[in-house]
Amino acid sequence: MRILHTMLRVGDLQRSIDFYTQMLDMKLLRTTDRPEQKYSLAFVGYGNNPDHAELELTYNYGVNQYELGSAYGHIAIGVDDAAAACARIKAAGGSVTRDAGPVKGGSTVIAFVQDPDGYKIELIERR
Repeated sequence: MRILHTMLRVGDLQRSIDFYTQMLDMKLLRTTDRPEQKYSLAFVGYGNNPDHAELELTYNYGVNQYELGSAYGHIAIGVDDAAAACARIKAAGGSVTRDAGPVKGGSTVIAFVQDPDGYKIELIERR
């Protein structure tokens, strides 16, 4: 078994595609529009299934905001340099909610950013 994708409901599909492709360097892998069912999908990631897990961004027609709830934690992404990634994201207008630094009680360097819908993304430095 393996994780194929994680689905996130988004309020503006293009805004989310732009965030994940421009700020986190993911690729837009494919899109699907289902007008009769009133939803559109965009799959983004660093490679295609089955070799890489993907994010499925789901836009339900007419819904521009969701309550994330208290159960959602974050998505983790490995980066070469967390501070540089944060600087690039800030410069592009993105939201960094925790600057790069060691995890509490450890030495691994992490940072947190937030996508336009409020989903948290942890950047974990992997050198």
